[in-house]
Amino acid sequence: MASIRLNLPTLLNVLLICVTLLRNNRYCVVAKRYHRPNVVLILTDDLDIVIGGMTPLNKTKKLIGEAGITFTNAFVASPLCCPSRASILTGKYPHNHHVINNTLEGNCSSTAWQKTQEPKTFPALLQAYAGYQTFFAGKYLNQYGNPDAGGVEHVPLGWDYWVGLERNSRYYNYTLSVNGKPKKHGGNYSEDYLTDVLTNMSLDFLQYKSNYRPFFMMVSTPAPHAPWTPAPQYQDHFKDLKAPRDPNFNVHGKDKHWLIRQAKTPMTNSSIELLDDAYRKRWRTLLSVDDLVEKVVKRLEVRGELENTYIIFTSDNGYHTGLFSLPLDKRQLYESDIRVPLLIRGPNIKPNQTSGLAVQNVDLGPTILDMAGYNVSKTTMDGTSFLSVLEGSVNSTTWRTDFLVEYEGEGSNVSDPACPLLGPGVSECFPDCVCEDSFNNTYACVRTVAPSANLQYCEFDDNEVFVEVYNMTVDPYQLSNLAKTVDQEVLEKMNHRLMMLQSCSGQSCRTPGVYDARYARYTDQPPSSNPPLSPDHPALTLPSPQTTQL
Repeated sequence: MASIRLNLPTLLNVLLICVTLLRNNRYCVVAKRYHRPNVVLILTDDLDIVIGGMTPLNKTKKLIGEAGITFTNAFVASPLCCPSRASILTGKYPHNHHVINNTLEGNCSSTAWQKTQEPKTFPALLQAYAGYQTFFAGKYLNQYGNPDAGGVEHVPLGWDYWVGLERNSRYYNYTLSVNGKPKKHGGNYSEDYLTDVLTNMSLDFLQYKSNYRPFFMMVSTPAPHAPWTPAPQYQDHFKDLKAPRDPNFNVHGKDKHWLIRQAKTPMTNSSIELLDDAYRKRWRTLLSVDDLVEKVVKRLEVRGELENTYIIFTSDNGYHTGLFSLPLDKRQLYESDIRVPLLIRGPNIKPNQTSGLAVQNVDLGPTILDMAGYNVSKTTMDGTSFLSVLEGSVNSTTWRTDFLVEYEGEGSNVSDPACPLLGPGVSECFPDCVCEDSFNNTYACVRTVAPSANLQYCEFDDNEVFVEVYNMTVDPYQLSNLAKTVDQEVLEKMNHRLMMLQSCSGQSCRTPGVYDARYARYTDQPPSSNPPLSPDHPALTLPSPQTTQL
């Protein structure tokens, strides 16, 4: 009979774990608890992937991407900070967590959010049921710290150590909530530059945390969000850099929603100078994020914890510069805004991998819970764990091939005095009266990623019920809206699938998709010559609700 040997230091460590967990009314499972992995989530703000946002992050790509897996089809549920962050935390689509924009009235860090959603976030579950010690530092939700919703004294459920930024991203002159107590910072680089402050606080946590419980650490940087303030040592980098001049740069979106059509083409010189300057500054701020990643990885390595730690690097949404003559923003349905970087390293993840399977930010919570050994089926999350993808054990033919993207537009109730002809209902307007958002810039999309089809179908909630359809295989820059060339019956079937996803909740959101991988792509022709698609074309055939397999 094999004997089990347990030396005294190990036994004492296990007993300490049990005592700590029992004191907090948590169960103790010695073997599982002792070996559970740690998780680090580094969340950037407005970091794109489509227009080159990862290019300056050489250390991050080497230390996380090359040491693990890089996802080429990672998307967000909504291309706006607060709804997207709420989706990360809850694992739910916006129609289920009810955060619709960045305002308190839009449920961003409201008292209703605090009561109904914060108790169900994945960090709260990690802390309460999986025995994890949890640490947060950085931007939480855009309205966090609002005095009408508890101020900075409010510490969200689920966090043992809390360092939350009041309101939106800044680099200097801000207030942090340190476990519910305000700490003001000024304009001194060595003491106040936010990315570096978050780096140092994260390193302190890693150094002084308990060694007897696994940990979850979330670091949420301000970069590369406006006002794009770089650290002094990086302020002269990339002097000659310009935003990419992709095929959809500074061209008129003549077949798109009216908000896109209102953009002036060609753009004014001042608008182009503005977006090029912003692009350079965004890259400069990212160099400090690259330093953060390097320091965190090195600290974990020195402590002997790197091999048992998952490190996840991503963003809350993408970004565009000059897209269809829109200067700067992230609220649109196009790839630049809804795609994000996603790099992960950790236990059982082989290095130098790339995956083209479709994953979404609603999947992050379920995946992290799965990493911790928590039964995700006990939650009401809409997303699904992709831990099997990380470990190389997934059957790609059964993986989901479509998902939902939804956004609710914002506008002003009064006309902008500088742009009276536009009337009320618009927002995020630039000096040349090009606006990036409006009340009826409200849309929902089915985005399909499969070997047989790479498509996007979107509907706007406006008087037109305007539709945009793109074949991403032959039209990756979304230059040609196919809505008028697709047969009406096909559009109705697409609409049916969209309605299913818009009304889904929990398990019903996790259908494997619509498009059968056995079918070839429906066209190899350029977008200008796409023929009409027949309603029974196999690449566009939807299963009935009765036959959809879960």
